[in-house]
Amino acid sequence: MNSSRLPYLLIAPSVVFLLLLFIWPLAETALLAFRTEHGEFTTKYLARMVGDLNFGVSLRNTLLLVAVVVPLQVVMALGMALMLQKLERGRMAFLYIWTIPLGVSDLAAGVAWLAIFTDRGYFNTLLEGLGLVSGPVSWLSYENPLALFVCVVVAEIWRATAIVLVILLAGVQAIPKEYHEAAEVFGARPWARFTKVTLPLLRPSLQSALILRTVLAFEVFAVVYALAGRDFPVLVGEAYNWQGAYQNNHVAAAYALLILGLSIGSTLVILRLLRVNREALA
Repeated sequence: MNSSRLPYLLIAPSVVFLLLLFIWPLAETALLAFRTEHGEFTTKYLARMVGDLNFGVSLRNTLLLVAVVVPLQVVMALGMALMLQKLERGRMAFLYIWTIPLGVSDLAAGVAWLAIFTDRGYFNTLLEGLGLVSGPVSWLSYENPLALFVCVVVAEIWRATAIVLVILLAGVQAIPKEYHEAAEVFGARPWARFTKVTLPLLRPSLQSALILRTVLAFEVFAVVYALAGRDFPVLVGEAYNWQGAYQNNHVAAAYALLILGLSIGSTLVILRLLRVNREALA
């Protein structure tokens, strides 16, 4: 066998996989969004999506969730990873506990937090027991949008911080201890060691964690649907409604393309802001 063909043969299964399960469905989705049942190309489905009553609200809610949840998760996961790195005993026990949400489905996590935040849920029971409220508070009501948003944020942070933690912990553990020891010998304080040594060397892991978590945040649906139903519209929820309730595949495909565009755009921004100099890290 010609050795020059070997690399192409090795990547051929991956290429076929991408063509069948990504490129082809993506092309079909694009055609649904821009072509009528009679094969004519049109932008009326995009116009119908933009003119949808819930479009602006769902776009705002999705962007707001991404802007609030992702930075909080990265900061929390980074703190947890550094804490685990410092622990001498019980490190694996804490890691197992903190990564339990990885084994819980999105919908199950939403239902669990629904049991906590509902009018007769555990949170209201705790507040009543402490005498902080005189009766049940409707945290998940559309009449209390701020509380509803906070409940969704809390549920999302609990559900998805673990994946960021796993990525950042791997990055922290890959940093040679000699770098920190050398910085300490030269008199660098803890904050200086963190900003001048840890963060620069952690940039590839931060880049990967931010891209993955941001893309997944644009696709948030099950937790929001379990907690708020249609009182807190998000983009994927609107795509689901147009596909299921309204039986309009074309507008649903337009929503899907919008979510894809937002995901690609955010990925390019993160790659730009957190450019990694491979030669400097080598």
